[in-house]
Amino acid sequence: MRILLVEDDRTIAAGLQYSLEQEQYAVTLAFDAATAKTRIAEELSSFALCLFDLTLPDGSGYELCRLVKQSSDVPVIFLTAVDDEGNVVMGLDMGADDYITKPFRIRELMSRIKSVLRRYQKQPQSRSDVSIENISVNMLEGKVFKNGEEVVLTALEYRLLLIFANHIGQVLSRNQLLEQIWDLAGDFVNDNTLTVYIKRLREKLENDPQNPEIIKTVRGLGYKAGDSNASQ
Repeated sequence: MRILLVEDDRTIAAGLQYSLEQEQYAVTLAFDAATAKTRIAEELSSFALCLFDLTLPDGSGYELCRLVKQSSDVPVIFLTAVDDEGNVVMGLDMGADDYITKPFRIRELMSRIKSVLRRYQKQPQSRSDVSIENISVNMLEGKVFKNGEEVVLTALEYRLLLIFANHIGQVLSRNQLLEQIWDLAGDFVNDNTLTVYIKRLREKLENDPQNPEIIKTVRGLGYKAGDSNASQ
């Protein structure tokens, strides 16, 4: 997914770009409103989300948001140092989807981004079954089969498997998995718990849990399901 980031503070922009790219987002960066307007005019359809600093040297995030919302449904999040009700209401009234006040924690921003993107996700074509190697997931019945034999999973194990099933071949970082499990389960799941559940899934699904083929580790990045290019 590509994100348009407009931030005039180059130090902040560089940090945000790095953090977003670590989460597997592609970033198009602009330091002023003029450059951002060009990107919006030429590339808007390629962006999944826009992050706009509210105060720019030659304009404002409000102006950019208005341009985006006039011609598309691309979501917009404001980055602002101003946390007063008037500014927030004005931004939301013109179509902004969320705002976050500086200084903020990167994980909080990532959570806001994921939340907004989920609200905008187009409904996929209805699927009743998804397969990863010799594992079949029947989504209508909530059942999992290995070589045709049903495998009993706990609720959280099943939710974790669904995340992989919906992102076959895509590398998912531990933070991405934690955010999605937390949101789906409604409870906090820490890093150690995630490790335990991945281990349990491998023990139930893999022919050889020590050399997994269903849920593979991509060193230094995260996990990938059903892609032989990943490495344990």
